[in-house]
Amino acid sequence: MARALSLFALAFLATGLAMPAGAQDKTLTLDEAIKLGIQNSKVLKLSQSKIDQAVSQYNQAKDQVLPTGKASFAYNRAEIPANLLQLGPDQKINLPSSANAYLGIVSLNETIFAGGKLKYAQQSTDLLTKVAKLDADKDKDEIVYNVISSYYNLYKVLQSLKVVKQNLNSIDQQIHQSQRFFEQGIVTKNDVLRFQLQRANIQLNQIDLESNRKVINYDLNILLGLPETTNLTIEQITEADHQVGPVSSYIDTAYANRQEVKQLVLQSKVAETNIKSIHANQSPTVAASFGGYYVDVAANPLPKSGNYITPVTLGVTLSWNFSTLWTNKNKLAEAHIQADQVTINQGILGDNIRTEVNRSYQNYEEAVEKIKLLQTSIDQAGENDKILESKYKSNVSSATDRVDAETLLYQAQINLELAKADAGLAYYTLLKSTGKLSK
Repeated sequence: MARALSLFALAFLATGLAMPAGAQDKTLTLDEAIKLGIQNSKVLKLSQSKIDQAVSQYNQAKDQVLPTGKASFAYNRAEIPANLLQLGPDQKINLPSSANAYLGIVSLNETIFAGGKLKYAQQSTDLLTKVAKLDADKDKDEIVYNVISSYYNLYKVLQSLKVVKQNLNSIDQQIHQSQRFFEQGIVTKNDVLRFQLQRANIQLNQIDLESNRKVINYDLNILLGLPETTNLTIEQITEADHQVGPVSSYIDTAYANRQEVKQLVLQSKVAETNIKSIHANQSPTVAASFGGYYVDVAANPLPKSGNYITPVTLGVTLSWNFSTLWTNKNKLAEAHIQADQVTINQGILGDNIRTEVNRSYQNYEEAVEKIKLLQTSIDQAGENDKILESKYKSNVSSATDRVDAETLLYQAQINLELAKADAGLAYYTLLKSTGKLSK
């Protein structure tokens, strides 16, 4: 039965793990992956579009301070069937039976004072533009972290597959040796089957790992904008032992660098500006105007001396919508509520940042400690494996002891590679929690 299982696993590997047609290999460094992820991210392109939209709205707010101008030209014809006016015994006015009129108007209007409403509109849209840029920075951090996370996950699978391959080579030697011992009558057939069963179990693990590799590889290709059939390989990652300071220093760094903190500061300023703008609605408005008119009563629209007049007007208008004195109070109440909400959100964000940074810090410290312990574990498992290998060759220990020793070494090797990758990812997670991942 064990032999049948082993043959089944080999057959599955021969078909299921075959490279898809047209696939190409690409060795990728982490820096290259991050660069590709940023270049090809549709999310970042959408973020840039939002920035462009915010800049456009800011420019529109600036345009509001420019004078407004209008020009028009109209023609009217009047038919006057009853054209006699009798004002008295000797006062008669005979009007023409018909009349033509051309009216041209050119006007310019400039707001001189509006209580600061235009200035506050500019300030508000400028602040919202900065918020949009911080949103883009936050999206960039997320993209970079997703690339790093996928990169390390792929690395973990590839390293596990490498360890599996090494263990398969090792157990093949054990199977060959046990078969030779069986032929010599030193061990039983059951001992040979134990090694074959162990090989089948390792192959089944290899199948699971290869399936995970394909999924992660495909997702990373999509994330980086590479052809879906690209077979990614990763160079050996040598994680330096990053020296970390006290957790309080990372929390301080997060307060200084996190985009969310900066955004809430800007949102607080937006709320303050909104309150000032509502107050400005209660102020009078002063505007200057210029108007030029062309009035022609001739049938021919072309100017002819004696047929037209061109009055010009200059004026200053003072207006005041004093109803805002009692209609603005609820708008002001809402604006103050919004400002209070921003303050509350700042407190909530502060708590979340401290929690997130501390969790990331502790996870990294734990990952580093695991590496140290697992390295010791490998040394012990390796020494135990050598001892039992020697005893097995001398027919002092059983095949079961020999298999168990190899299994422990194999598992320790995989655990160490996974722990190294986890430590690397934990460090980048710590950087992300402080807002310095892509700085």
